[in-house]
Amino acid sequence: MPLSLSRSGEYNQLAKLVAATQETSGDLFGKAVVDWLRQHVSFDHCVIFGYRGAARPPLLFETFSPAESHVFVALYQEGPYLLDPFHHAAVERKEGFWRMRELAPDRFYASEYYRSYYSQTRLAEEVGFFVPLPGKDALVLSLMRLHASGPFGTADTRLLRDMAPAVISLARLRWPNLPSDEPADAKPGEAAAPVNEFDRAHIWKSLSLTPREKHVVDLLLQGHSTESIARAMRIVPGTVKVHRRNIYRKLEIKSQAGLFARFVEIIGAQI
Repeated sequence: MPLSLSRSGEYNQLAKLVAATQETSGDLFGKAVVDWLRQHVSFDHCVIFGYRGAARPPLLFETFSPAESHVFVALYQEGPYLLDPFHHAAVERKEGFWRMRELAPDRFYASEYYRSYYSQTRLAEEVGFFVPLPGKDALVLSLMRLHASGPFGTADTRLLRDMAPAVISLARLRWPNLPSDEPADAKPGEAAAPVNEFDRAHIWKSLSLTPREKHVVDLLLQGHSTESIARAMRIVPGTVKVHRRNIYRKLEIKSQAGLFARFVEIIGAQI
């Protein structure tokens, strides 16, 4: 019996996608995977970033206009990626399909990072396919829906979750490793070292903060509440408050907005 046009079209798209995994251009793969996914779920944008510890994430594919790319890529790579829940999940080597709301800290949407950077994206929702690679490398294929489109529906996310094994396998075929021209934390073939919160607090190394205080700073900037920080660090909320008071005193600030301003200042001095 002849294939229906829709089923035939999907097989053709899959054939193009598989062929694109062998091409040298990431754009060919990105366009093929976007065409295939859009046969099943509507979304406004797709971006693929590589992640290697705290290093600046290489862009592997994007669908943004130049103006949009300035916010989603250029500004993101300048430092905000360090506070991105997707970045944290990638370096912690999560795998599969995840929604931002499943990964974000409890105060993420009220955080200074969200107000100062993430709100500029005008996203209703972001979801991603998380692909651990050898060593410390990982990549994330993100799908985005703007406010005008609304968030992904339950049926959409269920379908995308079901498609995750195929997307991850195809992404690994296309990028068995991240591009080698980016700075790496590990030598080729080196086994992955455990990644913890202190690794991501490297930006504060020039300040007179204790390791515990650096950990608290990192979690505060990500959008964790006092209670969430206490659970993550296995201490009582009162101790978190003491750490926060000491941090504010040492950095001569009075609020989380001031903490974020210091973060921007330090990142700006490093690029």
